[in-house]
Amino acid sequence: MTSTLQPATAPEAVRRPGRWLALSVLVLAVLLVAVDATVLGLATPYISEDLQPSGTQLLWIGDVYSFVIAGLLVSMGSLGDRIGRKRILLGGATAFGAVSVLNAYATTPEMLIAARALLGVAGATLMPATLALIRNLFHDPRERSLAIGIWGATASAGTAVGPIVGGFLLEHFWWGSVFLINLPVMVVLVLVGIRTLPESRDPNPGPWDLTSVVLSLVGMIGVVYAVKEAATHGLTPAPLAAGLLGAAALYGFVRRQLTLPAPLLDMRLFRNRGFSGAVLADLLTVLGLSGLIFFLSQYLQLVQGRRPFEAGLAELPAAVGAVAAGLIAGRAARRLSVRAVVSGGLAAIGLALAALTVIDESTGYPLLGAALLVVGVGAGFSFTVTADVILSSVPKEQAGAASAVSETAYELGAALGIAVLGSIVTGVYRDFTGPAGTPEGARESLGGAVEAAGHLPSQTAQELLVSARAAFVDGLGMAAGAGAVVLLATAVAAWFLLRNQHLENAG
Repeated sequence: MTSTLQPATAPEAVRRPGRWLALSVLVLAVLLVAVDATVLGLATPYISEDLQPSGTQLLWIGDVYSFVIAGLLVSMGSLGDRIGRKRILLGGATAFGAVSVLNAYATTPEMLIAARALLGVAGATLMPATLALIRNLFHDPRERSLAIGIWGATASAGTAVGPIVGGFLLEHFWWGSVFLINLPVMVVLVLVGIRTLPESRDPNPGPWDLTSVVLSLVGMIGVVYAVKEAATHGLTPAPLAAGLLGAAALYGFVRRQLTLPAPLLDMRLFRNRGFSGAVLADLLTVLGLSGLIFFLSQYLQLVQGRRPFEAGLAELPAAVGAVAAGLIAGRAARRLSVRAVVSGGLAAIGLALAALTVIDESTGYPLLGAALLVVGVGAGFSFTVTADVILSSVPKEQAGAASAVSETAYELGAALGIAVLGSIVTGVYRDFTGPAGTPEGARESLGGAVEAAGHLPSQTAQELLVSARAAFVDGLGMAAGAGAVVLLATAVAAWFLLRNQHLENAG
């Protein structure tokens, strides 16, 4: 088995021609997925007006993309290791562009849900393949750290660019335009990628076990669905059954991987303390962050009255911080230590979230902007170094599967974060004291209250909005506090789990 963690003396390994141009192709793929994950939230009101989905259908339109991605990441990462990462990346990108058109021109809620699910299938091929190809493009450890920093910075920037671009498009075009922006990116990606990306795969892959694929898909979708539904509607029989089914499928998946001669995911990877610690840090970090960021977008629009484009711009400091930190994270980890940079980054995010516990309806932008900047810097340092640790911990033949574990941790963390922290916000919000005649729908969400207020007399509407916004902000402050506790605890855990971890130095 050949390791890529070799001295930097082999020119053909270190200075592969066109590697930086190839990296730009991988960055475009990451941008596609990151933008698409965030842009839909802004378009939801327009989709509701045009397609008139039921409440349940609207939830599925929003969630099915992340459900399918979470369920297929490990399988697609392993498939890329087997059939070739370049092949699966370019095929997935082509499918992503084609299915984006189907999303843009969906005429019924059912058609849009199916199209979003197919987009998730295509998206699941992109993220693991990009990180695995970086491992095979950049053999010099310092160059690889910089490449991973650029990769991570683009993912962070994409989550911020999504709302900005989406806000601009929605103010000028119809909602389908937020999907059509994928097309020019996909065309450039495929045309340049065909010429610049090297093919790489596991030379001794073994068969692709379909039973493991099904167990992984059922397990992840069952668990993520159960967590989201339980947070929204309580622990009713449906999410409980889904959660038990998902847990049983994941247990079966793990047991099967331990017995297969060529497993879909080599569970022995988790024996490496650095690998396990980095994956756990990623999961808990996203858990602590995602719920808050999700509700902060609503705060900017529904509490402070910002337009979608303006709200997107307001969240830009997080992306700026993440980009800047991601580009120097590898150098910082070598000069200080892996655990110092990761734990420091996580602690910075925790302190920034703690500062957000004091926000109210009239909080000025300097506090919000500064907190978001610190969150971005902390995330840029932490995520970049943990990605480097994860990739460096495994043989290059398993880079796709290892990358998929990392991405799955992100998806699961996001689902858990929105569910757990969302339940805090929702629980506090629902208890607000509204004026007489407050519709029940106003207690479901702040968006519901704003919509209900439009059908009430002005005095009653004003009282309703004041009470609802105050309750929402109280819930947001409590969720920020919970997120701060999670991040600070994760910082402490990372300090111990990443002990004696080092990034490879060039020889």
